[in-house]
Amino acid sequence: MNTTTLNEQPVRLVPRSAPAATPERWLVAEVAALFDLPFADLLYRAQTVHREHFDPGEVELATLLSVKTGGCPEDCGYCPQSVHFDTGLAAGKLMGVDTVREAAQRAKQAGATRFCMGAAWRAPKDRDVDAVAELVRAVKEEGLEACATLGMLGEGHAETLRDAGLDYYNHNLDSAPDFYGEIITTRDYQDRLDTLERVRGAGVKVCCGGIVGMGESRLQRAALVAQLANLAPDYPESVPINHLVKVAGTSLADQPDLDPLEFVRTIAVARITMPRARVRLSAGRQQMSEAVQALCFLAGANSIFYGEKLLTTGNPDVAADMDLLAKLGLQARRT
Repeated sequence: MNTTTLNEQPVRLVPRSAPAATPERWLVAEVAALFDLPFADLLYRAQTVHREHFDPGEVELATLLSVKTGGCPEDCGYCPQSVHFDTGLAAGKLMGVDTVREAAQRAKQAGATRFCMGAAWRAPKDRDVDAVAELVRAVKEEGLEACATLGMLGEGHAETLRDAGLDYYNHNLDSAPDFYGEIITTRDYQDRLDTLERVRGAGVKVCCGGIVGMGESRLQRAALVAQLANLAPDYPESVPINHLVKVAGTSLADQPDLDPLEFVRTIAVARITMPRARVRLSAGRQQMSEAVQALCFLAGANSIFYGEKLLTTGNPDVAADMDLLAKLGLQARRT
């Protein structure tokens, strides 16, 4: 497994002879210095960067549907879909095309522009990828952007999904390299990097972020952001920042709460280091007050998962989201 010390540049997907056109590289120490800024200074800098690249009054609405739930052989300490934990979640089969199409239609009617599909596999088989490709085609026929998260991809899988019309593939790094082994033992960090490389190689856009509040230090949060910002040949187009959702039965169920302002800092630092990315306020939003969510938007978040459920955990409902956006003077992205 490729690793790096916290005072060096994180591991990269390409050697140092990468083309000069690659984006700015971030040392972990430089990212940590952003985290340490006075809160008002950090938010001012993040909002300034945000306004340089996006309409500050626009938020992307994305819907996430679990198309194949439970039964995953991975032991990710945060995940209720793992077979290693007794969370009361029953494993299900892959949804059919008609069911997914109907869900996509409802999402579009509710204002979503991106439809994301998640399947609890460690690594899908060829037949699984072919089946998901049919789901992707159905989503694209409804006029939505299509995203999928299926686990590790093998040779040719990203191309199959691309040819079906997939716009984004989600595969999170979850944490900094040196903290990764504390939460997952069934998959190496390099496995995740390899899948991202396959996705990029196929010409599919990357959705990749992490989870905070799992017991990592601020320096390790900085290392995660640096890792994302330094991915080659560019940082992800979409960066979901997840707050740990503590589910009874998982190994992280009793993890102490993260200070909400530390989560806001993470959003701000992600915005500064990845200025052109859609920074998504993702899992854990149900536990956040409206004030904390407002600070996240101020810090540069410009995408949310929208709907009643986020894979297997709750999410603020559509009416509450619309009410909050209206209070803040924010509009849904239309295209």
